[in-house]
Amino acid sequence: MFDYTAPNNLLAKRVILITGAGDGIGRVAAIECARLGATVVLLGRTLAKLEAVYDAIEAAGHGQPAIFPMDLRTSEDEDYLKLAQGIESEFGRLDGLLHNASLLGQRTPISNYESSTWRLVMQVNVTAAFMMTQALLPLLEASADASVIFTSSGVGTKGKAYWGAYSVSKFATEGMAQILAEETENTSNIRVNIINPGATRTSMRAQAYPGEDPSSNPTPKDIMPVYQFLLGPDSKGTTGQRFNAQQTR
Repeated sequence: MFDYTAPNNLLAKRVILITGAGDGIGRVAAIECARLGATVVLLGRTLAKLEAVYDAIEAAGHGQPAIFPMDLRTSEDEDYLKLAQGIESEFGRLDGLLHNASLLGQRTPISNYESSTWRLVMQVNVTAAFMMTQALLPLLEASADASVIFTSSGVGTKGKAYWGAYSVSKFATEGMAQILAEETENTSNIRVNIINPGATRTSMRAQAYPGEDPSSNPTPKDIMPVYQFLLGPDSKGTTGQRFNAQQTR
């Protein structure tokens, strides 16, 4: 795993938004960020899941998080404007943005891929990430040390048969992150990086590989060191890079 040990106050006084915070890697990232001192904005589609994460953070004695329900499948410009306005009103800035939410879509040949599913995967994995980042850029620019993390995949740099829209969306994600990293490197305090979580014990992994033994993969908590490093001040100056969560640096 990525070799990094976070101090307990690593993210103190930081405001960090996490998409897909209700489950899997997003849920664990939210709880871990709160444990390290951050005020976490929990964004996801299912309110009950977000409330469960909220309760877990409060029960552990960490700082009170914020909840912002949003369905990335149907989100429009005004939804992102409301999100930005809410964060600005409450916090005045944003110090971290973790794009974690993704849809897997179908595992099938291109010849059989449903166009409606293709559009949905691209909407959630690419277009929503673009629209949200664009809306939140002024708040990230207001931070003295802001970090944006995009989530990619092993099929985001080399296409593989039957991965369809998911693979294509991750290629697009890599490109978007690289462009944003170059555009912000010398004009702001924002750094932009990419994480490939690798095979992790999540519901999406189980959906993609139904015959696999889940216990053969690390848990979301096991891969948190790279997220902690990139969201915290120790990664200041690191931008435009791609990290594999399950490889040592």
